[in-house]
Amino acid sequence: MDQRLFFLLNMARHKVFQHVDAEAEKQLGVPVTQVAALLFLTKNEGCPQKELGKALGLNKPAVSGLVGRMQKHGLIARHQSESDGRAWCLFMTDKGREVLPLVPPLLGQLNSRLTDGFDEAELEVVQRFLNTAILRF
Repeated sequence: MDQRLFFLLNMARHKVFQHVDAEAEKQLGVPVTQVAALLFLTKNEGCPQKELGKALGLNKPAVSGLVGRMQKHGLIARHQSESDGRAWCLFMTDKGREVLPLVPPLLGQLNSRLTDGFDEAELEVVQRFLNTAILRF
């Protein structure tokens, strides 16, 4: 069994992301990064575009592209900030809100697939490991 943790984490992240992205497209008609953006906007409606980028870990060109694609598909609208003429604020559209109720069942399926075959104690160790990795880096 491979014991190179960084390699394994990277490969697992890549495989899981590919699978989740494909499932999100298939079941929701929206790629997973756009789903993440919609979930962020549920609690941060009207936030500046750069705040979304920071939350998703995207650089300025990546968040501009993401927002552009989401606008093109009618999921969000962006309006110039009233307090800063250089900033854009993001708002979900009705079409974007229609996706949200479909997300929890998908997440439930994905979490079940990830945790299948592990007992509570094993999952606690995995969760502790991942949370520790997040905090240390």
